[in-house]
Amino acid sequence: MPAVADLVAARAVERAAMIERTIIRRGVADPRVLAAMLAVPREIFVRPGNEDRAYADDALPILAGQTISQPYIVAWMIEQARIVPGAKVLEIGTGSGYAAAVLAQVAGSVYSIERHGKLARQAAERIQRLGGANVQIRHGDGTQGWAEQAPFDAILVAAASPAIPAPLLAQLAIGGTLVMPVGAGVFHQHLVRWTRTGLDAFDQARLGAVAFVPLIEGAIVP
Repeated sequence: MPAVADLVAARAVERAAMIERTIIRRGVADPRVLAAMLAVPREIFVRPGNEDRAYADDALPILAGQTISQPYIVAWMIEQARIVPGAKVLEIGTGSGYAAAVLAQVAGSVYSIERHGKLARQAAERIQRLGGANVQIRHGDGTQGWAEQAPFDAILVAAASPAIPAPLLAQLAIGGTLVMPVGAGVFHQHLVRWTRTGLDAFDQARLGAVAFVPLIEGAIVP
């Protein structure tokens, strides 16, 4: 099995070109986010046979009928979450584990929840392979959050819903940010950022149109 350094180096030129072409040119500028994207080899998070497509700005199919988000969306959401060094971050929708691996580079600790057991196990194995000791992955219902680890400085949700689940808002630290696609139907979604300004006070910013799979409450799949 290749060493982590070899994995990172293997397609570094492709990765750097992807970052310049599809991320920097579209406005993502946070140097910590860009460095994190450069450090994580996306090809190990795609399905076997799709490695040569890993650095196209495309969502690609993974197990359980899900997709790995396009690189730009991952970088954009992380930048919009305004994650500071040492922050505690909750991710809802682990998927392949790619976004969690990128988050591990910019945050102090990452807690990620995935409702599909196969995806959760596979993501944990991949992140362990990269040495992501600051990432914990749980198989469960992401709409309930991770109460015993709350509060979180940032929460990122990789699935869309007409409304933010109340437990997630409750688990957000004062001063923290929650970034999530909101809307009913694939063609009526916007990425929205909530900043908690007080016990029951939130500022909201609408960031742009997106298309995500729906957030499903309670439907945990083995």
